[in-house]
Amino acid sequence: MKSKLIGTLVGAAAMSMAAGQAFAQKAPAVKLSGDMVKIGVLTDMSGVYSDLGGQGSVTAAQMAVEDFKAQAKPSWKIELVYADHQNKADVGSNKVREWYDTQGVDMVTDVLNSAVALAVSKVTQEKNRILIDTGAASTRLTNEDCSPNTVHYVYDTYALANGPGKAVTKQGKDTWFFLTADYAFGHSLEADTTNAVKASGGKVLGSVRHPLNASDFSSFLLQAQSSKAKVVGLANAGGDTINSIKAANEFGLTKSQTIVGLLTTIIDIHALGLPTTQGMMFTEGFYWNLNNETREWSRRFFGKHKKMPSMLHAGTYSAVMTYLKAVQATGTDDAPTVMKKMKATPINDFFAKNGKIREDGRMEHDMYLVEVKKPAESKEPWDYYHIKAVIPANEAFQPMSLSRCPLVKK
Repeated sequence: MKSKLIGTLVGAAAMSMAAGQAFAQKAPAVKLSGDMVKIGVLTDMSGVYSDLGGQGSVTAAQMAVEDFKAQAKPSWKIELVYADHQNKADVGSNKVREWYDTQGVDMVTDVLNSAVALAVSKVTQEKNRILIDTGAASTRLTNEDCSPNTVHYVYDTYALANGPGKAVTKQGKDTWFFLTADYAFGHSLEADTTNAVKASGGKVLGSVRHPLNASDFSSFLLQAQSSKAKVVGLANAGGDTINSIKAANEFGLTKSQTIVGLLTTIIDIHALGLPTTQGMMFTEGFYWNLNNETREWSRRFFGKHKKMPSMLHAGTYSAVMTYLKAVQATGTDDAPTVMKKMKATPINDFFAKNGKIREDGRMEHDMYLVEVKKPAESKEPWDYYHIKAVIPANEAFQPMSLSRCPLVKK
């Protein structure tokens, strides 16, 4: 493993040198407010979503800054700051307002938790800066609450719902019951999955809502069990998903009902283990073991964070790099100018191929329908997925024809 890692880092260094030459040839004069670019990572550092984003997002953003400096050799400074939003919308919006007003922050990223993201998006538009949200899921960010200053980068509830909602229903598991986190994200994920289930000929028998970071899932799971639905859909995430799956196994639900985690990541699978999660199907935006490019970056990330990246971590690196490249290309940190450049430039890196930022702010890229391997099928640590289908970008996300974003011309 050690020799493989060293080889990977040498290869990465060579790639950085080649990329650096390309950057250097194209770099224009850059004029920045405050003579620097400052990026803020606003995340959950200690709560129920901290493994999904948290310190891993800070690490990924720092890697992007370091790689950009090595490749582009900018004449300008880049600073990174981070803060814990505690999953509270008022804490998050107050922090970014302080960042924008007194610390000169130009771009904010991560911002998982949809309630926080919606509040931060409004402050960002008011202050005319840029939010590239890599962590929140609600499609409100690119529908009713879309903003010319916000990009929704990694996933959303429409993309998460479509893969398992359709695939599992078409397998004959056509009656569903939802366990739903009781805030904007959970409501949105339940609604989008309901649409996917019904479109595939299925039926929703009911739902129950639980508070964020619930301490006891017993009463919620008893309602799911008594519904007799073939599928119990978990419209929650992070620690809530892990704890509800553990409780479902303890209650014996998995013997008679199929548990579908609608926002499940490799972090959750690692925490629960393959014996508990084998056979689960869900949608992912990134898998470290997909190809040589994803493996190379992910092993570098693992060397720093001691865990393989979630799709949010990989997306945060990509988002920061995309932003810095646009600043370099336009020679300014003026938000409308940088946003226009980002929307006009395809995104091609280890995270996304031919990704594009749409008029409504949605970053459109391929997603993956995955199935968790059986323990005997796993060949190494973190080798957890079978890729069952690649969902093309134009099918993974809500089509523009259905957009409710006022920015979209119809």
